[in-house]
Amino acid sequence: MRPDRHKEEFLRYLEAEKNVSAHTISAYRTSIEAFRAFRPEPSWAEVSADDYRAWMLELMKRGMARASVRLRFASLRAFHAFLLLRRVVARNVLVDVLLPKKEKQLPRFLTTSQVTNLVEAPAKHEKTKQAPVWMASRDTAIIELFYSTGMRLSELVGLDVGDLDPISETARVMGKGARQRVCPVGGPALEAISKYRQAARIHSGPLFLNKSRRRITSRAVNALLKLRLLQAGLPSDLSPHKLRHSFATHLLDNGADLRSVQTLLGHANLSTTQIYTHVTVERLKAAYLAAHPRSEN
Repeated sequence: MRPDRHKEEFLRYLEAEKNVSAHTISAYRTSIEAFRAFRPEPSWAEVSADDYRAWMLELMKRGMARASVRLRFASLRAFHAFLLLRRVVARNVLVDVLLPKKEKQLPRFLTTSQVTNLVEAPAKHEKTKQAPVWMASRDTAIIELFYSTGMRLSELVGLDVGDLDPISETARVMGKGARQRVCPVGGPALEAISKYRQAARIHSGPLFLNKSRRRITSRAVNALLKLRLLQAGLPSDLSPHKLRHSFATHLLDNGADLRSVQTLLGHANLSTTQIYTHVTVERLKAAYLAAHPRSEN
């Protein structure tokens, strides 16, 4: 492939002026060069929207995932915006190219028995200065609260002691877009939090602390969950968000209406919550196909 001056200028621009990571620059290079291998000619000023549509069709024929196709074209759109800025092209023809819609992936979740195993797994932290004894009860309280409320990770780590009301059995949460909501908190979660607070002697300030008695970080919560998953014999690639998925799915499975689940999750739009109905419907279909004598053609 012959040298492409515009491509190299673009990549240098990303590195020098935009401070883009080496990984991202490599991805941009790959996308541009892959298109050029498909269409060596004409010049960038003469490449048409139809050229890009033909390449997209070729990528999808090869079985490339829609998300990967979209990433390739995101790189090329950025490149064409640069070419337009440098007056190499008269317009960005990629604005005329419709990309494939994102594939909807159903959220992964734990079964109720898996959640029980996760909560009841013996949390082990060595009794040292690096890991105070109260950290085990903290981990249990965090997992119980995740599953009891369906909070986002950022919402949970942002909780202060004053946000939790054991009398009304609720927690005040600051969600996305500075939208505040009140979440009911179940008895097991309240009991776990009470045991943790007593063990750690927490009376005010951040609810969940790290070993230095500062507010716990999202990264630390991810790490403690992975440790607990390992101790429970569950897949370690599950994230705190999967407990949120589990919360929503189990509510719907047990008869909760969609609007209530939307409110509990803090979703601005009902369409965001509807993904969980797809999960329950798929599970019902699987049960039907497995059990009904005339379920198959």
